[in-house]
Amino acid sequence: MATTKKVKAPETTDNVEESALNELFLDELKDIYWAEQHLDKELPKMAKKATSDDLRQALETLKGGTDEQIKRLQQVFEAVEEKASAKKCEAMAGLLKEAEEIMEDTEDGTMTRDVGIISAAQKIGHYQIASYGTLSTLAGTLGYTEAAQLLAETLAEEKKTDTALTGIAKNVVNPKAKKEKE
Repeated sequence: MATTKKVKAPETTDNVEESALNELFLDELKDIYWAEQHLDKELPKMAKKATSDDLRQALETLKGGTDEQIKRLQQVFEAVEEKASAKKCEAMAGLLKEAEEIMEDTEDGTMTRDVGIISAAQKIGHYQIASYGTLSTLAGTLGYTEAAQLLAETLAEEKKTDTALTGIAKNVVNPKAKKEKE
């Protein structure tokens, strides 16, 4: 005879600040704050390693955007009445490590390296798109209207950056890299 395990229903609250969802939201917010701060430090290194002027300029533009996104995240913390603080983002740490390995494993001055840099940058960007999409939705669910709008603004920027990097890959870097010898 099988026994059924009784699952205890979670406690509930009408106070958003006490909710488990709010705790998850704040944890994810701290995570992306760390991620943006560390990306901000790595982008100049990636730009310096880029071969094509188009990619270098895109990465420099991305660096400026990241500075603004960090400021916007500080506004999000203010909007939800929390002190801005960071928690190590293991995903971003791994993505940045992978970007560094790609740059080390490809030959300096090649378009192949640029393909690798774009690949790494887009992986990072896709992580950010997922994070900002989730955070914006959670902020809306929790009633943090201003925070949701700020996070949606960053989400739109990340999508625009992804499109720009795809254009550089398709129109500039990939066709030239295709002709390079090993």
